[in-house]
Amino acid sequence: MTASWRDRSPVPFVCEKRPASAAGGMVVTNHPLASAAGAEMLAVGGNAVDAAVASLLALTVVEPMMVGVAGGGQAHIRLADGRQLVIDVMSTAPGASAPDIYEPVADGGPRYMDVVGRRNLVGPTAVAVPGNLVGWCSMAERFGRLPLADLTAPAIRLAADGFRITDYLSGAIRECAPDFKDDAAMAAVFLPDGDVPSPGYRLVQGDYAESLRLIAREGAGALHGGALGRELAQIVQDGGGWVSADDLASYRAYDREPIVGTYRGYTVAGPPPPASSGVHVNQMLSILEGFDVDAMGFGTPESLHLLAEILKIGFADRRAASGDPAFVDVPVARLTSKDYAARCRARIDLSRARPTEELWPGRESADTTHVTTADRDGNLVTATHTINSLFGARFMVPGTGIVPNNYMSNFDPHPGKALSIVPGKRVPTSMAPLIVSRDGKPVFALGLPGGLRIFPSAFQAIVNLIDHGMSLQEAVEAPRLWTQGHEVEIERGYASQEAALTALGHGIRVVPHIGGGMNAIRFEDDGAMTGAACWRADGTVLATGGGLARPGIRFGPVGATSDTPAAKEDATR
Repeated sequence: MTASWRDRSPVPFVCEKRPASAAGGMVVTNHPLASAAGAEMLAVGGNAVDAAVASLLALTVVEPMMVGVAGGGQAHIRLADGRQLVIDVMSTAPGASAPDIYEPVADGGPRYMDVVGRRNLVGPTAVAVPGNLVGWCSMAERFGRLPLADLTAPAIRLAADGFRITDYLSGAIRECAPDFKDDAAMAAVFLPDGDVPSPGYRLVQGDYAESLRLIAREGAGALHGGALGRELAQIVQDGGGWVSADDLASYRAYDREPIVGTYRGYTVAGPPPPASSGVHVNQMLSILEGFDVDAMGFGTPESLHLLAEILKIGFADRRAASGDPAFVDVPVARLTSKDYAARCRARIDLSRARPTEELWPGRESADTTHVTTADRDGNLVTATHTINSLFGARFMVPGTGIVPNNYMSNFDPHPGKALSIVPGKRVPTSMAPLIVSRDGKPVFALGLPGGLRIFPSAFQAIVNLIDHGMSLQEAVEAPRLWTQGHEVEIERGYASQEAALTALGHGIRVVPHIGGGMNAIRFEDDGAMTGAACWRADGTVLATGGGLARPGIRFGPVGATSDTPAAKEDATR
């Protein structure tokens, strides 16, 4: 009998959650009520796209600190016929913005991205042109089965009737409370009676329920060309920001072809630039392919050292060549080639950490959400969306309940740089909604929040699944490490390896968690699927089975027995 990864690992761990399996459909999100919203769509005949959109809309209510209609993201869709596409709705720099709109506080060091007055982080001057609602409505219209009114119904219900907040949401409100006190609309909703609500408090968002009702009637046009957009543009411009009603009306989503690579007989597909994951996950897997990772064992100093060295290479290349492909030439073919991976592999010393400089202090918020859905017909969605920082720009459009993004903080505030502000530009993102296939059939779909730690965490999950043979639940809950070149962060599950990694030349920092709650689905050849969510968020799996009655079933009159003509007729069908 082949030994399991646990038999050879110095860092075994216990999963805190349990998976669920079914054949009818699967919804995995970072909140139980959002998972319920998606499962409701599957139960009434919707598909995986309907479930994803309903879940995301519900998350704007129950995870308002992470995602909203005025944010951005990436949705990776695989249709039942095998077609794949990535819907890019990342936020963009407004038409009236310019490279010099902010005053940077430093030309180097850890405060390189900061500006005077936090104007790129908080308030109307931090808002970029959002795209989430455009993307959700577009994917529902093109690939879903249900009307938008059905998809918005759970979110409307949760906003109007309220829901009991979790410790996770209460803690997020506490962290942002000082900024909320400067905005009356935010304080009225999230600081009832002037204080942070405790877990279990019933949070009602009446204004937002009305906005969702308008969206149910008008679609994305309610925000992108309609009344909600005019309200958003007005408050942004009154506060000195740049987003205009014309920016909102002219926003367009992009359908992009996934970046596809191979790893040990599997096909790995992920978003192309401006997302980093499709390029650099495949690059790093190709580098790793030349090593016997299984023989090294999970969580050994040797395997952790190797992962850290590969992450350093990936981040160095990301720094040198990443960005919006409309403005930056990203050498995708070179970075993802097996020949380039072999050259990168030759730079790795298994006995010593390679010295690196501290990389650019780029900013990418860790406060995001993710959903993964699948249906019985073979459609699946893995989607990551956000309003960037915790509660975005930390103000609310009065009378709408909408919290705008603060995506302007991800642009370089210094003119003349690769990530400097240019109207219409989209900043790079680490979002990694990935689909792994074999022999043309999906095997895994996964993703997570976590800013710069997203695609390295997704990379490690794939290694856990393919090389170490972990179960899906083990793979998403396993300890993680992260580095972009300077020091190596390790979760507490790896703390026992700190001394050994230090001896190899790594600077080590033990942290509570790396990245956020991963959501994943595993697919079997017989049509069964398993969903898993991890301990790093309120992740919840809901599986569906059964379904509607067989077509043609009829019932006889009340009181009919099996001897009635109607019953006998049905029995012969």
